[in-house]
Amino acid sequence: MKTLYDVQQLLEKYGILVHVGKRIWDIELMALELDNINHAGLIDHHDYMMAKLILSREHRIEELKEKKKDSK
Repeated sequence: MKTLYDVQQLLEKYGILVHVGKRIWDIELMALELDNINHAGLIDHHDYMMAKLILSREHRIEELKEKKKDSK
């Protein structure tokens, strides 16, 4: 697992489809859903941690994009 798409595919295995409309909101909702799956004990710990790292990275990227956009 390396990309946001991979995380989306992982969530889809659990019947979770996320599309809120804004990428950063999608990432935040995916993180919440991932936490719920983990708390239920349904996901392998390694997969959970990898997905969380990917979501954290993607969230930082989106925040930087928004800051750049706001500073113009």
